[in-house]
Amino acid sequence: MGGKYRITGDKYPRMRPHRRRGRLAVVTVACAAALGVAGWGTLQLIDVFTGGGGTASAAGTKADCDTKASPSAGTTPAAAAVPEPGRITVNVFNATPRSGLAKKTADELKKRGFRIGDVGNAGKQYDKKVDGTGVLLGPASSLNSSLPVLATQLAGAERRTDAARKGDTVDLIIGTGFKELTKQADADKSLAALAAPKPTPSAGKKSC
Repeated sequence: MGGKYRITGDKYPRMRPHRRRGRLAVVTVACAAALGVAGWGTLQLIDVFTGGGGTASAAGTKADCDTKASPSAGTTPAAAAVPEPGRITVNVFNATPRSGLAKKTADELKKRGFRIGDVGNAGKQYDKKVDGTGVLLGPASSLNSSLPVLATQLAGAERRTDAARKGDTVDLIIGTGFKELTKQADADKSLAALAAPKPTPSAGKKSC
C-alpha cells in the first residue's frame, strides 16, 4: 500500500474482534435470575400440593397430625331440658299387696321437693303385675325430661311413656320388688350429675 498509509517492518497487527466481557456478564446475570425465579416457583408448587414444610408420612400430611377435641362452653340440649323436682307433679300408686306404701313414698318425695298429685292403689292394668321396684309412666314429652329426674329417686325402675297421655304429670307405680326410695344422698348426686352441663366436642384442633 502506498501513499499516506504504509506498512513497515516484518510484523502485521492481529485482526481480532473486541472482547465481549460486558455482554457475557449481562447474559450470566440474566440466566442466574431466571433459574432463581424457576426454583422459587417450583418450591411454591411443592408447598401447595404437600401442605407446607415437614416430612409427610405415607398416609399423607393429615395422618401426621393429631386431632384433639376441645370442649365447648355451654350445656347440651338434654341437660338444659331437665326440670327441677319442684316443677314435676308425681302421682304415686301402690301395685303391691302391702298397704301404706303409696302414702309413705309420696310423703318422702314431697320432702325431696317434688309436687304430689294423686296417691292410692294402682289400677287393674298394673295391680300386682309389677315385679320390679316400680314403673315410671308419663307422656311422650317426659321421656327426656321429667322421667329421668324421677328415676334418680328410684333405682331400677322401668320407664314407660304413653303417646295418648296429655299433660305433664308422671306416675310412680310401686312394684313388688320395692323396698324404699334411693337414699337421698345418692339421689341428690344422680340429680346433680343429670342437671350438670356436659361438654360437647367442637371442631377438632389439629396439632403437628
